[in-house]
Amino acid sequence: MAKKNILIIGAGGVAQVSAHKVAQWADEFGDLHIANRTKAKADAIIDSLREKGHKMPFTSHALDAMDPAAVEALIGKTDAKIVINVGTAFINMSVLEGCIRAGAAYIDTAIHEDPAKVCETPPWYANYEWKRRDDVAKAGITAILGAGFDPGVVNAYARLAEDEYFDKIDSVDIVDINAGSHGRWFATNFDPEINFREFTGTVYSWQGGEWRENKMFEVGREWDLPVVGKRTAYLSGHDEVHSLSARYKDADVRFWMGFGDHYINVFTVLQNLGLLSEHPVKTAEGQEVVPLKVVKAVLPDPASLAPDYTGKTCIGDLVKGSLDGKEGEVFVYNVADHKDAYSEVGSQGISYTAGVPPVAAAILIARGTWDIKKMVNVEDLPARPFLGLLGEMGLPTRVIDATGDHPL
Repeated sequence: MAKKNILIIGAGGVAQVSAHKVAQWADEFGDLHIANRTKAKADAIIDSLREKGHKMPFTSHALDAMDPAAVEALIGKTDAKIVINVGTAFINMSVLEGCIRAGAAYIDTAIHEDPAKVCETPPWYANYEWKRRDDVAKAGITAILGAGFDPGVVNAYARLAEDEYFDKIDSVDIVDINAGSHGRWFATNFDPEINFREFTGTVYSWQGGEWRENKMFEVGREWDLPVVGKRTAYLSGHDEVHSLSARYKDADVRFWMGFGDHYINVFTVLQNLGLLSEHPVKTAEGQEVVPLKVVKAVLPDPASLAPDYTGKTCIGDLVKGSLDGKEGEVFVYNVADHKDAYSEVGSQGISYTAGVPPVAAAILIARGTWDIKKMVNVEDLPARPFLGLLGEMGLPTRVIDATGDHPL
């Protein structure tokens, strides 16, 4: 069977990781194509692949991914059978449309975002991607949504708990702690515009069979986690809550993210000054600017943080439930190292954890294991093949259960 060409759309830190992982697993694919609005950024990723000695065919392309016809045309030109979308979340629906038209498998790592809306009514996926389920099925393509780490791997962790530990799940608490340091006075670990938009709206969680609303940094608690130790994390709105709540309707589903006091202070000042607004304002000189885009422009490029990043991340699911009426809990998690990620692929650990999983999903599609010809979120698929492959690719899973702390 002919190997499938793969197209990566995007050229940031996550795309860098995904491209290197495709190259490391070149035997699973045909040619690798990388497309970005600014072609030079795609060229830089290809240069980094060649510096590592990778030999598979690489080609870069300029692409306006907001144009479905352009996406469709590029898929046709490259004969790509699998598209990994790791660009901004603003392009999801246009890239998905291009894949539907061209008959290519689609993988992304976050929910679509409308630039005009900061806070979406839940379940967020139902506002965009899920509306195209029938079209995906009619086109006979596979579309795997949210196949990064969170969302993505953490969804698979919940499915693992469902499949192997419990017949009834009572709660899923996803905890994301970055115990690393990038050495800058202030920076975000991924696109600042997307990062800040994530935290300026209502925090939605699924509790007691309904959506609960809180403000950012309103609810916090201390977690004692493997390797990184005791850290404060705050109840946050996040992509995976919106799909997991549909599968686990009778469970509480919450997302907790770790923040230091410095980040919270800077965020609060920026927000109170109106600098995180996505609405245009006019300067005294009559120039129209969007405050959030100005903040993004003056902050460090997240990809530039990689060389100086030290420390580790710990991301996992604490799942509580029962089996045959007996209650229990399990913590399924991964620890990643920023320096190790940089040494291997030239990116920091946050990008590494987000960029490896979509390639694992692509491999499973190429092998036929996950080529299910419909639209799904990661928790809708068997977890073991995905998590096992991720372990081979550099993101091993560990489990703390009644028997202790052990590898999956």
